[in-house]
Amino acid sequence: MPLPLPTRTGAVLCALALTNCATNPVTGNPNFVTMSEAQEVSTGRNEDKKVREQYGTYDHPALQRYVSDIGQRLAKASHRAGLQYQFLVVDSPQVNAFALPGGYIYITRGILAYLNSEAELAAVLGHEIGHVTARHSVQQLSAATAANVGASVLQIFVPQIRNSAGDALINTLGGALLSGYGREHELEADRLGAEYLARTGYDPQAMIKVVGVLKNQELFDAEVAKAEGREARAYHGLFASHPDNDTRLQEVVREAAKFKSTENRINREEFMRGMEGMVFADSPAQGVVRNNSLYHPDLGLTLNFPAGWRVQNNARNVVATSPGRNALIDLRSAGRAEGSPADVLRKMLKLGAGSSVTPQPLGNLQAAITETTLSGKPTRIAVVFLGTNAYAIGMQANDAAALREHKAAMEAAMNSFHAITAQERALAKPLRLRVITAQAGQTFATLARSSPLGRFAENHLRVINGLYPSGEPVAGQSLKIVE
Repeated sequence: MPLPLPTRTGAVLCALALTNCATNPVTGNPNFVTMSEAQEVSTGRNEDKKVREQYGTYDHPALQRYVSDIGQRLAKASHRAGLQYQFLVVDSPQVNAFALPGGYIYITRGILAYLNSEAELAAVLGHEIGHVTARHSVQQLSAATAANVGASVLQIFVPQIRNSAGDALINTLGGALLSGYGREHELEADRLGAEYLARTGYDPQAMIKVVGVLKNQELFDAEVAKAEGREARAYHGLFASHPDNDTRLQEVVREAAKFKSTENRINREEFMRGMEGMVFADSPAQGVVRNNSLYHPDLGLTLNFPAGWRVQNNARNVVATSPGRNALIDLRSAGRAEGSPADVLRKMLKLGAGSSVTPQPLGNLQAAITETTLSGKPTRIAVVFLGTNAYAIGMQANDAAALREHKAAMEAAMNSFHAITAQERALAKPLRLRVITAQAGQTFATLARSSPLGRFAENHLRVINGLYPSGEPVAGQSLKIVE
């Protein structure tokens, strides 16, 4: 959950005059687009500000330089070397990377934790550079403009920040936008990324290696989801369209061999040094979830979600979902604490002056609550003041029966909201990656015994070290652990 900022859904795309078909910089073939390169760069620059607000920049200058240096090396070997590329590690635990128009490329610290060499990092960046050089985002934005849909650039290309209003707009664009760039564009980005890897001395096979790494991360999440009795997370990010043993992917990567130099840059140890000390999972700037309690030292708050509920700490909110997925609790910023909680609640929900809003303190904090129906579901929303900020706690059930089932648990969570204590601040210490040298006879089972990753630690450690589902350390090997 980020620092409180006014809710922004992203700038609505400016009306762009239709132009003649432009020549694709990669293929030389004509493409129907609605923006010039200058407009493309301007769009990316404007949306870049929102990405930085939404996710935050990961505060690690050495790692930022390392990622940027690799990205710039690849960009110079690309078909659009004249663009001013920007590479940024964003402070998100999500496993993803994405590109905006004009050469703005982002990689999460979340995905870095699952990579195991500089070549794999280069493969991720090369893939995103491929989307930029082939102007895939421009083509899809042109499709959106032609359809007269005022969708935000971020809502289209960064699914995690979509809201219900954005989804309604994007749905009108059809399946192509909802599934990312689409199968053909993803394969073209793979082909281009593999070419840029080869031209800069990396093994193009790293592209296939990364797909395997991310597929294993998905398989591990499915394993955990099954044990927890929940659905596995739907993954719509980087390489999501690739099936296992993708023949076409292997073909396009093989094509890059003709560009290969005598170098074979893997740089595993250099990459591992860069990972030392990196925050893993939640960071204090976004709030840390421990045993279903949210501790947010920067905002100075704590909230205890019901035991057994699945908690997701998103960029804009924190959501807890009941085991049966028939109820949820949503905590988010409601702006400044101005007037009364009832005033903020009415303004947020656009309620009339005569609507029923009840002042209801939470402990020693000012608060107000209302009961309503949203999307046909019974909903209770409270606004509470803490310091100079206001927060909204939403509680929603699928129907009246689900509301009766979970009402006590949801009310207990709402009433647990309070200013963080000194003891709770200590619990908000982030987990970090540490790099160790494997000793003879050391196994992931032994490492898991002292790991804070919980009952799935053994396989979680395998995943982040590229050894899922059954690999074991080799003596002398550099390993990532979590402390």
